[in-house]
Amino acid sequence: MGKKKNVVSIEDRIPMLKQERKKKANRRLIFYLSIFFFLISIIVYLQSPLSHVKTIDVSGNSFAKDQEVIQQSNISKDTNIWMINESKVVQAISENPVVKSVEVNRQLPWTIEIQLKEYDQVGYIKREGSFYPILGNGRVLTEMKQKLANGDAPLILGFSEEAYLDNMTAELKKLPESILNLISEIHWKPSDDNQNKILLYMNDGYMVDGTIRNFADKMDVYPSIVAQLKPESKGIIHIGVGAYFESFNDDTEEDEIQNETEG
Repeated sequence: MGKKKNVVSIEDRIPMLKQERKKKANRRLIFYLSIFFFLISIIVYLQSPLSHVKTIDVSGNSFAKDQEVIQQSNISKDTNIWMINESKVVQAISENPVVKSVEVNRQLPWTIEIQLKEYDQVGYIKREGSFYPILGNGRVLTEMKQKLANGDAPLILGFSEEAYLDNMTAELKKLPESILNLISEIHWKPSDDNQNKILLYMNDGYMVDGTIRNFADKMDVYPSIVAQLKPESKGIIHIGVGAYFESFNDDTEEDEIQNETEG
């Protein structure tokens, strides 16, 4: 005998189908209600103080003050963190002459990070008996008046014309830190023949005679020249056309160093 098949009539299946449809409808309703309440929650969040900036972290700044940077950013604790236009903030802060580059990031839930890169200090300039830091872009930080220079950068003296000072600082920012730290003073000594003439006093006791034009490239030979000199030798290192050493006490060293560097 064959197996008896269970037959379910359509009348028996109708309640089951209705129940399945009801479950699907309920799940759909719950899904739509969830989306609705989620959207409402977002709207409430965006309209409430919960979405406002609570912390602004400024880093990488030595010359620009935190509060100055925050003021320039136009971000306050009433600012919605999602309404901040990073590119506009970067553009606003970049107008600060000490700022080389800016990066702005959100750190949820309430923090804005502003990371700065400033122009390097290349020296101090003396004006009316006081010293002011000067940056590689020629910017003199007049708000940072000092009675004495700290000795961490060279004194830049005698530059009465802004154009030559700008050219000098542009050259100094190209120098390796190891060479920049050796310079004690830079004096502008213009002549009728050469308006770019400069005289340097070095921390290791030597003097350097050179020009502003291509100064950074020409100053590269300084360590190699010093390495050839006797420790007790003192004099002027010329880095103009060719590079040579002129001793204060003995002129015989001039040709010796000149030949070695030119060869």
